[in-house]
Amino acid sequence: MTTSSSHTHDLSVRPLAGPGELDLFLRLAYQLDHELADDLATGRRRPEWMWVALDGDRLLGRLAWWTHAAGEAPQALDFFDLAPELDAEERAEVGLRLLTTATAAVIPAGAPRPEFGRFIPADWREVPETRSVLESLFSVLERTGARPLVERLRLEWRPGTPVPEPKDRLAFRPVRDREDLLALMTPVMEGTLDAHGRADLASGLSAREAAELHYDEELGKYSSPRAWWRIAQLPETGEPVGFVVPARNNYHHTIAYIGVLPAHRGHGYIDDILAEGTRILAATDVPRIRAATDLGNVPMAASFARAGYEAFEHAINYVWDAPGESGS
Repeated sequence: MTTSSSHTHDLSVRPLAGPGELDLFLRLAYQLDHELADDLATGRRRPEWMWVALDGDRLLGRLAWWTHAAGEAPQALDFFDLAPELDAEERAEVGLRLLTTATAAVIPAGAPRPEFGRFIPADWREVPETRSVLESLFSVLERTGARPLVERLRLEWRPGTPVPEPKDRLAFRPVRDREDLLALMTPVMEGTLDAHGRADLASGLSAREAAELHYDEELGKYSSPRAWWRIAQLPETGEPVGFVVPARNNYHHTIAYIGVLPAHRGHGYIDDILAEGTRILAATDVPRIRAATDLGNVPMAASFARAGYEAFEHAINYVWDAPGESGS
């Protein structure tokens, strides 16, 4: 890419030479910076997945992919930062060259491109400087074929927050095995409000296939006890009502998944099920419990609020529906 800007004329775009260059990558800032050293040590990140755009020794941009466990392909593009002193035109030029060059080197031509995810302030649209920087990033993503999938609320429960006492209208039992949970995830997926689930269905997957994908790519990979997982049922008949998956990911304890079967929606059962999942994690003396829900999923957000979870920021996801081409 040839540019006329003095900021990008001598731009060098390359991956880190090794973990010893982490300090270079850290010259720009993002809230996940503190996780990078451990991610590199555990193989969740690799130096060849961490790219920088340099003008001499000046860092103008950086990006990085992440994966759940060592040895797996990149699962998410979760770092993409540009130097704040760049103007909008410079951000566009540096960002596009950085993203296209790195993607061509890391993601095989014709392969699905991992989605982009970023944590953002809840008021990002109202703060002109923040909005300008983020919209520059989003514009670069869109120029390479990405589209916004969803904006989500990030939520947190902290110790000391009251947990509702159990009610007697639902009984809870542990999840027996993969099939036990998949049998309930499938009907929940059919009527989901979740943008990721809806995208899976829109791609041509059946509800069962989408549920299996969610289980195998996320839930089944948690190393926290499966004994925490619960199925809610009517005490009189044992009929399943819903489920909750309390877990710990690589970084935090979380309500990883929660659902009410379509036949039992509209009765407020979601509050009882969320309370049960929260009680299970709270009993393990956790420093916090994290959760997230789509900004448009108003009923779920309201349930989290009633359970004492506070929204502290947003997250946004972009996806590439078409496979990337080298150098695209």
